[in-house]
Amino acid sequence: MTRIRRGYIARRRRTKIRLFASSFRGAHSRLTRTIIQQKIRALGLAHRDRDRQKRNFRRLWVTRINAAIRENMVSYSYSRLINNLYKRQLLINRKILAQIAILNRNCLSTISNDIIK
Repeated sequence: MTRIRRGYIARRRRTKIRLFASSFRGAHSRLTRTIIQQKIRALGLAHRDRDRQKRNFRRLWVTRINAAIRENMVSYSYSRLINNLYKRQLLINRKILAQIAILNRNCLSTISNDIIK
């Protein structure tokens, strides 16, 4: 019986996987089985960290808003500001409020003063 030569499909699949793992170190970039394992791990961690990044940015925005509010008014806090915003039905998200707090403190203080009144 003659020897059957394999096609190029498996080699093409492996090279595609190797291109993904070209920046990995050691056997993680050379051996096919470990490349596949590292790819699964990397994609899982990337998915997890996208959610974590959203969480971290929201925490950062809240901290910035709270710091700016407390700097202007001693007896006023972040939770009261957000509560009053919802009562007045002013829908400004935390990202925009944080940018206002950094770039234009006077604008944030006028917003909070108008809400109190």
